[in-house]
Amino acid sequence: MKTLLSNKGMQLFLWLIALHSFIVGILLIILPPDIMKLFGFNLINERFFQVQAGVFHIVMVVAYLMAAKNPGKRQIMVKYSYIVKFMATIFLITYTLFIQGLITLFLSAIADFSMALILYYFNKYLLTNDLYKNN
Repeated sequence: MKTLLSNKGMQLFLWLIALHSFIVGILLIILPPDIMKLFGFNLINERFFQVQAGVFHIVMVVAYLMAAKNPGKRQIMVKYSYIVKFMATIFLITYTLFIQGLITLFLSAIADFSMALILYYFNKYLLTNDLYKNN
């Protein structure tokens, strides 16, 4: 457990968040409307916003990897990472409640909230206990 609650553990967690974002991004870019319909999205022939969302996820991969390179010295990127996840949670919950109540969106909100919370408390623990070390 002690190994996981270390700088290396934080780097691993950020890499996993980046991998998740990359996979979601690629899927948003390549999945055709008939497959997206299986997840509750009723898309027409226009895929611009679906692809744009995919590209955004891939752009976020860069931010997560920048944070993962040296989380102790790149605190602004670590904070940016969990703020983005918290904001995504708010957006997804709001959209689910007021626009379209898709289970896919609700589950995505739970996933983003979980990642944000873990990242926030993980970072706070490492800072409080002075456990960030240079690689």
